[in-house]
Amino acid sequence: MPQKTDLLLPVLKGQPVIPVILVHDVAHAVPLARALAKGGLPAIEITLRTPAALDAIRVVAAEVPEAIVGAGTILNARQYEEASAAGSRFIVSPGATPQLIEAARDSNVPLLPGAITPGEIMALREEGYTMLKFFPAEQAGGATFLKSLASPLSGTMFCPTGGVSAANARTYLSLPNVVCVGGSWVAPEEHVKAGNWDEITRLAADAAKLAG
Repeated sequence: MPQKTDLLLPVLKGQPVIPVILVHDVAHAVPLARALAKGGLPAIEITLRTPAALDAIRVVAAEVPEAIVGAGTILNARQYEEASAAGSRFIVSPGATPQLIEAARDSNVPLLPGAITPGEIMALREEGYTMLKFFPAEQAGGATFLKSLASPLSGTMFCPTGGVSAANARTYLSLPNVVCVGGSWVAPEEHVKAGNWDEITRLAADAAKLAG
């Protein structure tokens, strides 16, 4: 079954960097999403690595109409359903399982599954997936490895995440098989805790200007 790229592609192509963020305090979620959107990064991935994550997705979806909130670190079908019910408009997983693919098939919310090896990528292509997360990017071989996949696996586009930073984002974005990158540097935890929303907006604005 196709990936629902008509829903996913506008999100990924809409900005060069998708902020990957941890929310420990629900009270931070709305001002953080507003700060990122103000800087030109409306699509954000809130990872399900904290107890506050689902509530954070819920309040951003309800109170920040300019944001496109997604859920990351989705590991199973139950989390997929919970994140979708909370208001996620896209789902990101570090990998892929038959159960996740089945959950995506039954959902109106598109999935961006993770893959690294040619075998994993080929298996997802057989399921109709052409937009994938490349994770963990730096640890798996970085831009050099990803570039080597462009020709033999042409038609597959990636969002590299994991070790991507302001220093190396342009290298990834210059690759023909990269649609965007995911990164946490635009919302450092110390700025979130301190409520430095103007600084996060500045970082987001700098990231929004990145190009290959």
